[in-house]
Amino acid sequence: MVTFQAEAPPLPKPVISDQFWADLTFIHWPVDPARVAKLFPPGTRPDTFADGLTYVGLVPFVMRHTAIGASLRVPYFGSFPETNVRLYSVDDEGRHGVYFRSLETARLAVVGVCRAVLGIPYTWAGMRVTRDGDVIAYDSTRRWPRRGLRCRVAVRIGAPVQPSPLDVWLTARWGAHTRKAGRTWWVPNEHPSWLLRAAEIVALDQELVSAAGVETAGGPLHALFSDGVPAQFGRPEVVA
Repeated sequence: MVTFQAEAPPLPKPVISDQFWADLTFIHWPVDPARVAKLFPPGTRPDTFADGLTYVGLVPFVMRHTAIGASLRVPYFGSFPETNVRLYSVDDEGRHGVYFRSLETARLAVVGVCRAVLGIPYTWAGMRVTRDGDVIAYDSTRRWPRRGLRCRVAVRIGAPVQPSPLDVWLTARWGAHTRKAGRTWWVPNEHPSWLLRAAEIVALDQELVSAAGVETAGGPLHALFSDGVPAQFGRPEVVA
């Protein structure tokens, strides 16, 4: 049984992908775990914090690069925005991860490859990220599937913060659970601990969380921002 780890464990080799996640904003809502348990793949269940709740995250960011393995850069995958809706999962081995309900991206090729290879529900959207001083804004409109779903997030970036235990629990996730070819998989990742900043929500108008089948149990928590981290992914492992 693996206990919750606030820092990344060593990544099993080989490295299958190297990325840089930049300009991330984390927005979370509390969720009754009983209301979302049916959404999780076999071998996993909602992960719950000490308060007995689980959470749903809306996380817009910018992908700065993608490489195959540890160093082979893919020229098409330069800088482009993504926005994910994620739940928090745990499996019978005690691995605490995320379970993506959707992941908007501006790169159509990413949608096909990640759906086919990893079973991750990427979607194609028209997206842009703009910054004016200390305010960063993320806008997207879904193109496929369920064309027209919109999301607008804008936050005012503040000073560095000392993360709370809940902040650490939400952001220290070293893998993702996914469902592919009739099996549940664990995709491990590794990155430095987040350097987090306060983020005041200036605008929040989104349809993605409810479209992902998630009913929230309260308003959004305080937002957080990070300038970003390098990340690597290891080979997927079968869960069930």
